[in-house]
Amino acid sequence: MEQGAAPGGATAPGGAWEPDRLTPRQIVAELDRYIVGQAAAKRAVAIALRNRWRRQQLPPQLRDEVAPKNILMIGPTGVGKTEIARRLARLTGAPFIKVEATKFTEVGYVGRDVESIIRDLVETAIRMVKAERMATVQDRARAAADERLLDVLVPPPRRRAQRFSSPWEMLLGSLGAAPSPAEPVRPEEEEDWRRRRQEVAARLRAGELEDQVVEIEVEDQTPPMVDILGGPGLEEMTLNVQDLLKDWLPRRKRRRRLPVREAREVLAQEEAQKLIDMDQVVAEAVRRTEQAGIVFIDEIDKIAGRERGHGPDVSREGVQRDILPIVEGSTVMTRHGPVRTDHILFIAAGAFHVAKPSDLIPELQGRFPIRVELQPLTREDFKRILTEPDNALLRQYQALLATDGVELEFTPDAVDELAAMAARANEQAENIGARRLHTLLERVLEPLAFDAPDALQGKVVVDAAFVRQRLEGVLKDQDLSRYIL
Repeated sequence: MEQGAAPGGATAPGGAWEPDRLTPRQIVAELDRYIVGQAAAKRAVAIALRNRWRRQQLPPQLRDEVAPKNILMIGPTGVGKTEIARRLARLTGAPFIKVEATKFTEVGYVGRDVESIIRDLVETAIRMVKAERMATVQDRARAAADERLLDVLVPPPRRRAQRFSSPWEMLLGSLGAAPSPAEPVRPEEEEDWRRRRQEVAARLRAGELEDQVVEIEVEDQTPPMVDILGGPGLEEMTLNVQDLLKDWLPRRKRRRRLPVREAREVLAQEEAQKLIDMDQVVAEAVRRTEQAGIVFIDEIDKIAGRERGHGPDVSREGVQRDILPIVEGSTVMTRHGPVRTDHILFIAAGAFHVAKPSDLIPELQGRFPIRVELQPLTREDFKRILTEPDNALLRQYQALLATDGVELEFTPDAVDELAAMAARANEQAENIGARRLHTLLERVLEPLAFDAPDALQGKVVVDAAFVRQRLEGVLKDQDLSRYIL
C-alpha cells in the first residue's frame, strides 16, 4: 500500500472482504500524487471504481444486473495509461493483472489463449488473500518457529533403546511376547534439558544467537516437473497433473543450513501455511476475482484490424473474437473451479497511431463504452513530472546517489532545460512521452553516477549549463536524433 493511501481492501465484521470506499474525488487526489495531468482519464477510472462499491450496496436481485462500464484509453506511449491502472489497483487492493494483447493467439493455434488471463488473475488473487491470512497468524507462526529452533539448538534427550539378549531376538522379536519398552529418560537428564532450553530461549529472545548457523528440515516446495507437449491451453493441464502428483506423492523434506535470523523466517512461513485453510483462501480469492478483479489489456491497437481475405488472422481479429466472450461475461474453467467474468472490470489501452478504435470488431467496441483520450505531454508537464509526484524522477536519482555520499541538487533552470530538451526531442523524433526524461537524465548524470563514490563526494549542483553540455549532441542532427531514444 502506498504511503498515505486508504486501506486497499476493507474487511467487514464477518471477515468478508469489501471493495474500498474511496470517493471519486479521493481517488483522483491519490492518483494526482503520482501521475501528472490526464484529468479525464483519472475521472473515468475513479467513477468506474466507485461504481464497484455502489453496486455492492444494491439488493441482490439488482446487483447482478449491473455490469461494469469498461474503459478504452487512447493516447500515445508514455503519457500514463499503464500507470493509472497500476496505481488504481494498489489503491483498492483488488486483484489486478496487466497483459499485452499481442501475446495471445486465436484458440486452435500455438500460443497462449485469452482464457489464461482469467486463470492468471485468479492466481494473483490467491497470492493476495494468502498473504493477508498469513499476516493474521504471523505471531503464532513466529512462536512456533522459535519452538522449532529451540528443538534444533537444544535437542530433547533421547530415550534409551531397548536392549536385546541376542541378535535373533532383535531380528525376530521375543516370539509373541510383548516387547519391553525403552528405558525412560532419567529425571536429572530431563531437568538439565529443561534448564538449558530456558537459557537458550532467553538468549534467542535477546537476539544473541542471530548469526549462529543451524541446520533445519523444511518441506520441499518445488513441484514435480511435468511437461506436456501439445497444442494451446495445455499449460492448465500441466498444472493439474502437477497438483495430482503433489497429492499422491509423499511430502519431500530437505535440510538447509542457515543463520538463525534467516531460519526463523523460513520456519515462520512454513508454520503460517499450516495455520491457514487453503480451501477458504481459494474460495475468497475466486470471489474477489469475480466481484472486484481488474484486467488491464495493453497494446490493444496492435490487434485492431479487419481480415483482409488471405487466410485466418491468428493474432488480430481472431484474438478480438476470443476476447469478446470474456469481456461480455462468460465462465472460465480454472484449476480452482469455474470463474465468472460478468463483473470483472476491463481497461484497454492503445496508442492507435496506425489503427483506429473503429477498426476493432463492432461487438468489442460496444463492450468498452467509456472512451478517454489522453493528451500528449507538454514542456510544463515534463517540469511537473520531474519535481511534483511523490516518486518524482529527480527525487529518485537524488536518493540513489545519496547512498554513495553524494548530495545532488538540481537548480530550477536545470529542470526547465531538461523539460525543454525532452519536449523538443519528442517533437523531432518519435514521441515516447515521459520515457524521454529517463533517457535524458541517464545521459546527464552518467559521469556523476560513474565517479561516485571513488572520485566524487559531497554536494554537487546540476545547472542548465551542465545539462546543455551533456546533451549538446543529442538534438544537433535531427536525422540522427530519430534513432536516439
